[in-house]
Parts: sequence; C-alpha cells; structure tokens
Amino acid sequence: MPGWLEWALGAAAAWFVGATVLGLVLARVLSMGSASAAPGNTPRAETARAMRPRVLVVDDDAPLRSLLLATLAADEFDVREAGSSEEAREVLRSWRPAVLLLDVSLPGLDGLSFCTEIARTASDVSVILLTGEEVSHTTARLAGAKGVVRKPFSPLELLSLIGLVLEGKDFVSEPPTADDGQLLIYARDLANIAKTERRQRKLLQDAYRQTATALADAVDARDRATGLHAQRVRRYALELAEVVAPSLVEDPSLEYGFLLHDVGKIGISDLVLLKPGPLSSEEQELVRMHPMIGAQILRDVALLHGAGLDVVLHHHERWDGAGYPHGLAGEEIPLGARIFALADTLDAMTSDRPYRPALGWSEAAGEIVAQSGRQFDPEIVRAFVAREDDLRAVYEDLSLVA
Repeated sequence: MPGWLEWALGAAAAWFVGATVLGLVLARVLSMGSASAAPGNTPRAETARAMRPRVLVVDDDAPLRSLLLATLAADEFDVREAGSSEEAREVLRSWRPAVLLLDVSLPGLDGLSFCTEIARTASDVSVILLTGEEVSHTTARLAGAKGVVRKPFSPLELLSLIGLVLEGKDFVSEPPTADDGQLLIYARDLANIAKTERRQRKLLQDAYRQTATALADAVDARDRATGLHAQRVRRYALELAEVVAPSLVEDPSLEYGFLLHDVGKIGISDLVLLKPGPLSSEEQELVRMHPMIGAQILRDVALLHGAGLDVVLHHHERWDGAGYPHGLAGEEIPLGARIFALADTLDAMTSDRPYRPALGWSEAAGEIVAQSGRQFDPEIVRAFVAREDDLRAVYEDLSLVA
C-alpha cells in the first residue's frame, strides 16, 4: 500500500474514533447528571453532585423559586432554596454555597441587610441580588453584592451572570429586560434554546456522517477501481428502504451501517483483496471474515447500535441460505441487511474489479431480477424494479465524479 494511502487511512480512522469517543464521553456526562438527580444516590452520583457549583436561592415567591431551581439544576448546579433570610441562615450553617441568589424584598430581614451580613460573616459566598425595584449598582456594591438582576429576568442571562461571578468577575448586572412577565420571558428563552439545540444536533449529525463517509472512502481507496462505492451503495440502499420499509430509514444507525459495511476489510491483506485472478479457497475464507471483523470493530460504537450493525455483519447473507458468515436464510436475515445485499451486489456488478470488467447497467439489472428468491428477497427485487430509474440516476451521477 502506498505511504500516502496508509497515512490517509490512519488519519480517517483516528478522526472517526475521536468523534465516537467524544459522543461516548458526552453520553457518559449526561448519564452522570441524570443519576445524580435520582433518589437514593450512589457514591458516584454523590461525587458528581459534590463537583457541581452550589447555589442557594432565597426568595419568598415560591413559584419563582421553583422556576429557578429547575433552571439551575438543568445547568448542572447543586441548588437549594429558602423563603426568607432567617431560613437561609439555617441553611448556611451546614451547607455553604458558592453563589446566593437573594431577593431584595423579603419578609423579616430584607435582602440588602442580609447581603451586608453575609459579606461580613461569609465572604466566600458571592451574592447576586434579585429585585423588582430600582436598586443602584452603588447600593448593591455597598451591601457587598457581586451583581444585581432586575425582575423579570432572562434565565439565560442569569445563568451567564452566575458564570461570570464564579469566574471572579468584580461586579455583574443584567441588561434591562422588556417587562413582559417572568413566564413569558422563560418561554421565549426556552424557544431560543430549542432552536439552538436543533441546530447543534444537526451540525453534530452532519459531522458524524462526514466522519463515517471519510472512513468509508479511505477503505475504498485501497482499491481505486471501486471509486465512490460506499456512497453509491448508501444511496441505492436508502432508495430501496424507502419503498420496502420507510420506518427503517428512521433508524439513524442504518445509514452508518450502509457507509461502513466494508470497514472489516481493513483486516484483509491487499494481496488477497487486489488479487487479479480467482481466489483460492483459503483466500475466499479470509475475505469472508470481513463482516465479522467489521462488526467487532464497530460493536462498541453507539452510532451503529441497531439496524446499522446488522448491515455490517449480515450484508453477505443470501435469501437461499448460501451466504456468509452465518448462512442465514429468508427472514432470518435482518431486513436492513437484505436491502443492502441487493444494493451492494448491484454496485459490485456495475464497477470494474481487479478480476473482471464492469457489467453494463441493463445486464446487471437483469441479473438482479434473475436472482429473486435465490440471492435476494423477492420483495426487495420488486422494490428495485419500481425504483430502477432512480437508482440508475444515482449510478450515473456518482460515476461522473468517481
């Protein structure tokens, strides 16, 4: 194998593994957060909870406290609440927060007076004043506060201010917010979060798809004659799946299985894969190992769990049971693999191989139909006939850039 090709294959593989590890780490972080919120915390959950910044919410408005608790807990804060300065004093005796969100207008001891007391007796606690009144920055600073937020406030702005205080910012304040009511402002911020989350999820999905495509292209590059094999068979298989089982297309793992079906060929020698003549029986057995090698490589990749891993392992099974690696027959073969088997064979027949030239499209299509009920599921052959024009357009489109 040329040196540049080894480098390209290694770089693509490293990129794919890195993206996968990142996904697994994110999943682990999310699962830790969920576990810490569950009753009967485990030692691991308690450790995760102890690492989260502590925030004490002090406000006599119980609904607002509930909103703040939900907001802060969702952003991985360890949160407690109190309805008055006196209740907050009791909490502070046994639980020291990093930040205290303090309402100015409290029953009993007011917020400004309590802020002054905290600055004198608990200087390691940073106070952010919450107020529905006009409280100047000078007044807030003199009371010892690290920030002031005017009600009604944006939860996103509040989270940003808490972050600045935790970073040691001298004094922070929220810019004026339209007086639309606290719940309406929360709803608006929630809509913005949902919009951002959808955009970020799409970017992440696109990044995973590009990574998987790069690795598939690197595998294909070992045999230059295959060109854009992985991308063609992905398109063929998706076209067929939309006819046979539209719900199957909703499984996100399926497309990655289509792209990475031949990743196991990494473990097969070029002397075998690129041999210009017929393979010996021993060489055939080596090639037949690639589905199991691929499934082994991808078994811990969450993106492939589902129909995708079935495609990698079973895409060389035959409807009549004469395929490999397990000799499954008929509906024993997972549906995604049955669909892909036709797509893969179609592309193999219409591509030049080291041991034979490509067939013409019409000749290959005739062979597909002839293998209905033998190599291929008859239902999928019918789907092929129904979508043949679309599949041929894919072939011609991608052949131009191969």
